Amino acid sequence: MNDIARVAGVSLATVDRVLNARAGVRDVTIDKVNKAIEELGYVRDTAAANLARKRQYRLLFIIPETTNEFMTALDKKIADQGARLIHQRTTLHRQKVPPFDPGAVVAALDAIDPDQSDGVALIAVETPEVCEAVQRVRDRGLAVVALVSDLPSSDRDHFVGIDNIAAGRTAARLMGRFVGKRGDILVITGSRLARDHVERRTGFDELLAEEFPEVKVVASIEGRDDPALIRKMLPEVFAAHPDLGGVYSSAAGTPGLIRFLEETGPYPDLAVVAHELTPASRAALGSGTIDVVINQDTGHIVRSATRLLRATVDRVPFDRTQERIRIDIYLKDNLPQQGGVA
Repeated sequence: MNDIARVAGVSLATVDRVLNARAGVRDVTIDKVNKAIEELGYVRDTAAANLARKRQYRLLFIIPETTNEFMTALDKKIADQGARLIHQRTTLHRQKVPPFDPGAVVAALDAIDPDQSDGVALIAVETPEVCEAVQRVRDRGLAVVALVSDLPSSDRDHFVGIDNIAAGRTAARLMGRFVGKRGDILVITGSRLARDHVERRTGFDELLAEEFPEVKVVASIEGRDDPALIRKMLPEVFAAHPDLGGVYSSAAGTPGLIRFLEETGPYPDLAVVAHELTPASRAALGSGTIDVVINQDTGHIVRSATRLLRATVDRVPFDRTQERIRIDIYLKDNLPQQGGVA
C-alpha cells in the first residue's frame, strides 16, 4: 500500500478507501490508484485482508420447504458445507418458504437485514415481484445468486445450476433413441412458473421436433413436485393412453411415478427418463423401473454458490470453469458409489 500511495501520489488512507470501495474518493483519484496498482502488478491478498479486518461472511440460502428428495439433499449439503466453513469465518443460514410461492420469497428477501447478511442464494419462480425484490436486495448492497432455476430478468449476480435447455434436449435424444416408433410420450413437469422446468420442456420439445418428428408428446401433467399428487393423476393418464412408449419426468415428483409403475406394472416396453439421482431414483434404476437419470450435483451447487457469493462480496475474480455445473447421465451400469458400495 505504501508503494501504491507513492506511485499514485496519494495518502495511505486514500489507497485504503479505494481498495475497500469506500465512499468519499473522487473518480480521478480512483483512476490514479488503479493505474498505480496496474503499474506495480499488485494483487491483493483477500484472505489476509479479511483476516486483518476480522471479516465474516454471512450467507443466506432461501429454499423451498418440501419433502422432495432433491431439496432434502440440497438442504443437507448446505448444512454440511456450513459446518466445514466455520473455520473460514463463513456462516451459512437456511430459510425455508412454501414451494412455488413468489409472495413468500418476496417477504423473505425484503426481511433480510443488510447489517446481518452479506449475500443470498435462492430458489424461486421467476415472476415480476420476485425480480423486483431481488433488485431491492441488490440495492441494499447484498450479493445474489439464483440456484437451480435461473432468474435472468432480475438483477441477480450469478446463476448456479445446469443448462436446463441442454438437459431437456439430452432427455429428448435419449427418449427418441429408446422409443423409436413404439409409442408416444407423457411428460411430467413441476410448475409452469419454474424456469428450470419450462426450459427443460422447451429443450425436450425442440430436440424431438428436430430429430424425432415421429415421436409425439400426447399428455403433460403438472405435478408441483408432489409425488402423492402425481401418483393420483397417473391412472387416468395411462388409461387414456394405453400405448405410451415413454415417460419423461422433468421435475422432482419422480417417486410418485415410481410408485405407480411398481404398483401397476411391469411395463417392459416403457422407456423412463427422470431427473436427479436420489434414493428413490437410484433404487428404480437398479430395478429397471427407470432407464436414465439426468443429474446435477447438489454438493457442487452449494460449494459454487458459496464461492460466488464470497467472490462477489470481495469484488474479486472467480474461475468460471470451476463453477460450471455438469449434466450427469446415470444408467444402472454407472451408478456412483454410495456408502462405499456401488
